[in-house]
Amino acid sequence: MNTGTGDPELERILDGIGPRLRRLRKDRGLTLEALAATTGISVSTLSRVESGIRRPTLDLLIPLARAHHVALDQLVAAPASGDPRVHLRPLRRQRGSVLVPLTQYPGRVQVFKQVLSPRPPELVTHEGYEWLYVLAGRLRLVLGARDVTLRPGEVAEFDTTEPHWFGPADDSAVEILHLFGPRGDQAVVRAGPSA
Repeated sequence: MNTGTGDPELERILDGIGPRLRRLRKDRGLTLEALAATTGISVSTLSRVESGIRRPTLDLLIPLARAHHVALDQLVAAPASGDPRVHLRPLRRQRGSVLVPLTQYPGRVQVFKQVLSPRPPELVTHEGYEWLYVLAGRLRLVLGARDVTLRPGEVAEFDTTEPHWFGPADDSAVEILHLFGPRGDQAVVRAGPSA
């Protein structure tokens, strides 16, 4: 679709928004109906935006960015600033816990550094797959009927459709790296032979 801007770069960016939105939705395993229910945008509008028939406005892009958990500039493929560093913005959570997103543009797999303060166990389930690496402290992981304690350098991975909870194993905070991805995605660790 040509907007008549006369700017080929702008046209290329605008033409890429629909396919990018479709890829994000499919990567997350969402139907148009499920995304419509989350965003309040009609199925027909979502379909027209994804197919490129309709150009999205900010009124459409903002709820879609929120629903997909991505930055708005990722949807429109804003030019890179040239700085590859991720500028960390810690988020304070309940009871003194801190969450630091380590991925600038969360896609299929999201990466966080977390400092978890003591709290009572509360098992949850949801779609996805998690991988936890203990940096400091002791992590208690309750996974179904299993209850394990991990120490620094230890790793756990599990399907989040199984009831689970993780937090400090004692009265001290625990620091972890936390990878979360869609169901079926798993962390792949590759290491070559030592020289």
